[in-house]
Amino acid sequence: MTMDQPTVSDATLRLVSDLTPQAAMTPLQARPLTLRLGFDVQLEFPMATPLVLMLNVHPDVMHRLDAPERIDITSTAADGIVTRPAVDSYLDTFGNRCARLVAPAGLLKILHDTQYHDTYQHEPQPLPTARQHRADELPAAVLPYLLGSRYCEVDRVGAIAWDLFGKLKDGGERAIAINRWVFESIIFGYKLTRPNKTALDTYVERTGVCRDMMHLAIAFCRAMNIPARYATGYLGDIDADPDPTPMDFSAFFEVYLDGKWWPMDARHGKPRVGRVLMGRGRDAADVALITSFGRHRLAKFTVLTDELTQTPQMTSMPAAFAMSA
Repeated sequence: MTMDQPTVSDATLRLVSDLTPQAAMTPLQARPLTLRLGFDVQLEFPMATPLVLMLNVHPDVMHRLDAPERIDITSTAADGIVTRPAVDSYLDTFGNRCARLVAPAGLLKILHDTQYHDTYQHEPQPLPTARQHRADELPAAVLPYLLGSRYCEVDRVGAIAWDLFGKLKDGGERAIAINRWVFESIIFGYKLTRPNKTALDTYVERTGVCRDMMHLAIAFCRAMNIPARYATGYLGDIDADPDPTPMDFSAFFEVYLDGKWWPMDARHGKPRVGRVLMGRGRDAADVALITSFGRHRLAKFTVLTDELTQTPQMTSMPAAFAMSA
């Protein structure tokens, strides 16, 4: 392959010089933060169709909700009759909260509106000195995040990763450099992706959406023996430049250093405020928010992530399914 990229020495010098500001931003004045979270997703089905949903917040953060999470699901048939499909809730093998149901023929509405309490501060980031563990030191549950997966072809990007980051110190320095390189080198655009786009595709084409950028960063980290996993959730525009595009869920990734997982964001290139975790996995194949086992048409998709300055009057919503600790 031939493509434009910095030489190893140039890339190394530039990335090392950027590590400290990226890992240690000026702290914000910590204060309580309340978010209004929700969505309005509507799908049309020509016939009864099984679904799996991953639309709840993750169990690790559900204690920050105002109340046990409730999602309203209704189906409207062609004759106008409204029903509530039966929903079975469960935890998947990655610890994500999921729900399965059979959507009747007609319009399925999935609605949610809740409040979430956090602290107004940047999410924690690893320092350049954060220790990288040898594979034999890792907990068994962390080992799979060193291996290749559907969208993260570690074997195919390994040589590229070592060319770009091999001269940097292992651990936090490399992880931060990988995050910065992807942020600076990949052009973001909603029309610059496709469902089967992989980490290697993203590297070659130098374009993608947040999902593609995280896949490339994850593949690079794993190639350098840094455990990395994919994650997704809510993310508003708090302490960030306004984004004119419609609100959506946002991917990020996590690296395992110094005995813990750290969130990182190759799309925005800096730690964020007010991120709300929904799901984790090896890559996006494990964290699909809606999986339909049949034909459907997306009729509406709206996501809400707003900071609240005062408590609004929330509309009571009947529960199609609810999960508690």
